[in-house]
Parts: sequence; C-alpha cells; structure tokens
Amino acid sequence: MKTVRLSIIGFGAVGQGVAQSILSKHDYLHKHGIDLRVVGISDSGGCEVDTGGIDLKKVIARKKQTGTVAADSERDFDLISDVEHDIVVEATPTNIKDGEPGLGNMLSAFQSGKHVVTSNKGPLALCFAELKEAAEDNGVLFRYEATVGGAIPIFNLIHEALAGNKVIGIEGILNGTTNYILTRMAEERLPYELVLKEAQELGIAEADPTYDVEGIDSACKLVILANSIFGQCATYRDVDVTGITKITPEALELASKNNYVIKLICEASDGRLIVAPRLVPKRHPLSVGGTLNVASILTDLAGRITISGKGAGSIETASSILSDILYVARNS
Repeated sequence: MKTVRLSIIGFGAVGQGVAQSILSKHDYLHKHGIDLRVVGISDSGGCEVDTGGIDLKKVIARKKQTGTVAADSERDFDLISDVEHDIVVEATPTNIKDGEPGLGNMLSAFQSGKHVVTSNKGPLALCFAELKEAAEDNGVLFRYEATVGGAIPIFNLIHEALAGNKVIGIEGILNGTTNYILTRMAEERLPYELVLKEAQELGIAEADPTYDVEGIDSACKLVILANSIFGQCATYRDVDVTGITKITPEALELASKNNYVIKLICEASDGRLIVAPRLVPKRHPLSVGGTLNVASILTDLAGRITISGKGAGSIETASSILSDILYVARNS
C-alpha cells in the first residue's frame, strides 16, 4: 500500500468536492494500492492539521457549521512548507489580476519539494512558463487538468492518449455560463438581461458575471491550453476577446432560421488566440446546449477528436483533480 499525503489549500466548493471524492473513493483507492491521507486543510479562516490524516467528514461538517475549517486559528505556521506531505492541492479562487494567493502557494510548494495539483486558472493564465520552470527546477510534478473544462480530460487526452500527434488547432466552448445563457435565449426568445438573472438565481452565473459574459474566463482557459499544448508564452491579455453581452434574441432567431446557433467559441491556431461569438451549424459537434463544454482538437495523425462534458461543478472538477492526484501518486 502506497501512502500519499496531501494538503488542500482553499476549502470552498472545489476543495470540499475533493474531500468528498476522496471519502467516496476510499475503497476503490485501497483496492488499487493507494492510501490517500489529507494531512492539512486551510481556508481564509485558518487551518486544520493532522499528520496521521484528517477526519474529512468532521472537517466538512465544521465548514458548513462555522464557515471555516479552522479548529485552532491561533496556529502560527505555513501549512505548505512546514507540514511534511507530498502533494499540494491548490483550490483557492481564481484571481486574474495578480494570480494571488494561488501563485504564491504554488511557488512555495515547488520550492519545498511538493507536487502541485490545481484547479486555479489565475496563476496559469498569467505565469504559466514561470510555474512550469519552477516545478522542473525542483524535480516535482505540476498537474492542472481541472483548470480547463471541469471534468473533461483535455490535457490527459492530448499529452497522453494522443502522444505522438501534432496538434494543429483547438476550438471549443469553455464556459458553461455563457453557453447556458445563449441556449436559453435561443430556445425561449428571451432577452439577455432576463436570462442572466435566471442563471444567477439558479447559481449558474455569479453575482458579478463579468468574467464569464465578457469572455475573460474563456480567454484564461484558452491561454492555458495554448501554453501547455503549443508551448506559447501567452497571457490572457494576448487574447482577442469579445463577450456575449451584445447578442440579441433577434440575432439568435435569424441564425436559427438559417440552421445556425450562436456560440462563444475559443480558438487557438497558428499563434492566434480568439474568443468571440460565432455562427455554428446546428448539427456541428460544437453545437452543444445548456452548461456543457466542448473541445474539438485537430491533429495530424488522428484527425479531429471532439470531447464534451460538464465544465463546472464541485464534484465534476474534483474528478479531474483526483485524476491528477492519482497520476502523481503513480509517477512520483
């Protein structure tokens, strides 16, 4: 049995989803010879540490009751560098202004010889090359499947299943909020403002939806794809971005009459990075509805491969994080 110790930094929806996934997969992991022990969890209110392994059920319950994981907020130490463990799961909220606190957390983990698995887009959209170099310099693994496409295994597919292929281009829908809004507007002939309010009430859109509807979230994800797959050194500021706020029910209706839908499409090819609404034929693989994400990858040997699935959700995102944790456990 291989014991793998990890910390979870950030215990919002994604961090709690990771804890719940580890609990639910306990027997599966043991069957495959892996004993995952969470030895530290932190959030903005403090942290919980137990080098023998935290009782995840208790800490999830405490978070729901008190709003923090902290059993003792007075502890004065750095969970990442001071507690001995193997993997740091960085799940703090995305910040595209300076990438913090995620950027500092990841660099600290690398410098203390720990592998990093993350769902945090901000640091990768701003400093991908710096992070990759820091991981390599310290001889540790850096995994980020959950940063793009939620549960969809885009990076695993390209780097592992399609190894040996040259990727010529990628296009897709990488934001479920905008896809939901455009789908509802087209189906019900409703104005943008009304559908946005509905999406907010359902929890699909944030109270401040700017990152989503202006295309910034999609741009961040596209940059991570371009840097990881094409070896670019882009940031989200290098993306030509147009959001969905100007799209009208009339435009969607006109598209529909001609057998098209309008989708917010991300495209990376020939050094170009574009996020913009585009006409997509109704029967095209990119014509997915609701909150679904889709990625269509054009390669030289395998041709075009298209995958679709849930691009958000705590358990769905935790699926990708758990996959990365197991990769590190088996390959470190």
